[in-house]
Amino acid sequence: MKQKERFVLPGIVAVALILAACGGDSGNNGTETEGTSSSSVNTSSSSSVAVSSSSEKVAWDYLNPNITYGEITDTRDGQTYKTVMIGTQTWMAENLNYADSVSMTNLKDNSWCYNNSADSCTKYGRLYTWTGAMSIASSYQDALATAVISAPHQGVCPTGWHIPTNAEWTILENAVGGEDVAETALKSTSGWNDDGNGTDAYGFSALPAGGRGGGLFFNAGNFVNFWSATESNDSRASLWVLYYSYGDFYCSSYGSKDYGFSVRCVKD
Repeated sequence: MKQKERFVLPGIVAVALILAACGGDSGNNGTETEGTSSSSVNTSSSSSVAVSSSSEKVAWDYLNPNITYGEITDTRDGQTYKTVMIGTQTWMAENLNYADSVSMTNLKDNSWCYNNSADSCTKYGRLYTWTGAMSIASSYQDALATAVISAPHQGVCPTGWHIPTNAEWTILENAVGGEDVAETALKSTSGWNDDGNGTDAYGFSALPAGGRGGGLFFNAGNFVNFWSATESNDSRASLWVLYYSYGDFYCSSYGSKDYGFSVRCVKD
């Protein structure tokens, strides 16, 4: 993977993200096909995309109407998500929006709606710290979590789904044509700034959810960072990044574990 340097402007603070090749991992290889639903997730098939009647757009408004989606209901909170099979993997076609920090105590102070707006959560899903996404203690924001990470690691995902590893993200990247074309293929066809939209050829429908760090929300419309279950070191984990003005889907080893970014769950 190519080494890259990218610059993100959270508010008035410039943060340089030095992006190097992410190392491999020994996580789940992501070759499972659609299987029997778990006890806490209801699954069904759907060939149409519902359009919101609200003036505020929601995630389903950005889905590809030419794709046949599945559907799951997370019985923890009753929220329904579209799903899509790409190659040998089944992915959520929306970012996760689970917020119950009473039932899942590791989420307390570790997830947000962009700009603290409920409308942003229905469009972009929630932003999670890495420890929030993994549903492990916040102390692991500054310590290696190898001892408490399973494979696959469910984290904040519904039962039967998990946080993807670098190996699983790489499988997705290859399934849609590789690093140089995955960026266009995975982005939604609208919602990105400055003509940064994609073709959404496979129904992944990635939206530019932005992020949160240092108490600031930044860059919705410009990028989305997806957490990986793969750690880089004590304070960082891997991110898989789509940016409005760059032509590839890339992995960063430098995701600060205390920053808030998006979660996409993949089926066990």
